[in-house]
Amino acid sequence: MTSEEILKEKISSVLPFDGSFGERTFTRWQSLAKPLGGLGAFEEIVCRLASVQETSFPTVARRALAIFCADNGIVEEGVSQTDSSVTKVVFENMKVGQSSVCKMAKVARCDVFPYDVGISPNGTVNFLKDSAMTREKCCSSILKGISIAEELSKNYDIFATGEMGIGNTTTSSAVLASLLSLAPSFVTGKGAGLSDSALQRKIKVVERGIELRKPNKNDVVDVLSKVGGFDIASMCGFFIGGALFRRPVVVDGFISAVSALCAVRLCPLVRSVLVPSHISSEPAGRAVLDALGLEPLVTAGMHLGEGTGCMTVLPMLDMALEVFRTMPTFDDIRIEAYKPL
Repeated sequence: MTSEEILKEKISSVLPFDGSFGERTFTRWQSLAKPLGGLGAFEEIVCRLASVQETSFPTVARRALAIFCADNGIVEEGVSQTDSSVTKVVFENMKVGQSSVCKMAKVARCDVFPYDVGISPNGTVNFLKDSAMTREKCCSSILKGISIAEELSKNYDIFATGEMGIGNTTTSSAVLASLLSLAPSFVTGKGAGLSDSALQRKIKVVERGIELRKPNKNDVVDVLSKVGGFDIASMCGFFIGGALFRRPVVVDGFISAVSALCAVRLCPLVRSVLVPSHISSEPAGRAVLDALGLEPLVTAGMHLGEGTGCMTVLPMLDMALEVFRTMPTFDDIRIEAYKPL
């Protein structure tokens, strides 16, 4: 079987989720001695966790962050402030716990797993010269993400997503512009920090890449293989793996959300496992979340990547779950329950 055939088989194996667990969880929320819906989106997310984990009392005690690291040939076009060598440097720092997200993960009690899914010299091709990768390599990369999810599902209750790869806001912008038929000037931002003139060059690169490669917006694999990156493709597979192995997956920033959108387009059931974290300050941060039907839990102007947004919300989920598990009910304290009016 080809990688694409195996991928289709994996996707067809994803089963619908039993909504009754979420309904029972909602009923408990309604019984707790507090204003109805007082914790807002956190109540909805706990119900989602229950549906995905298929339990009335979900948990996020064992949490893993998978960071997908890859280089992008498009960096040759001057779309980033640094060259591709930085990807490997940060990847090595991640392995010894010395990157930004590792410091945050220690506080959030989250295990960190950085993965080399295409660091130079094994990165993608400059998509102004040719397709970023072959269709076969793209499908293999998606399958790699699924296999990572399978391995982590043996020991963890919830997954978080992160990435590292110089130039990956360019590839993400090209993928999103293609999938949603949006203007590159609308979806392309300064990434890790470009000047105004460099941003204009970056926009032109995305425009030219789409013009040359002509990605088919109705074929996610075609879009990823022509203008995407191995990090996006692998993370897309990781989201699919979350649905396949019944694990909620926290969406990080812009690049992570674009990967999630690719996954949902390939397998609509993936949307059920998505847990939003924050809204990226990249220009299309809102557009991609809207396309996913997600509302961010945090709005803080973050654009660091690596999974830092995920680490920000994990302690918040701890607090929401503590209320859910231990808060007395109206019956417990013998007062009349609030009623929806």
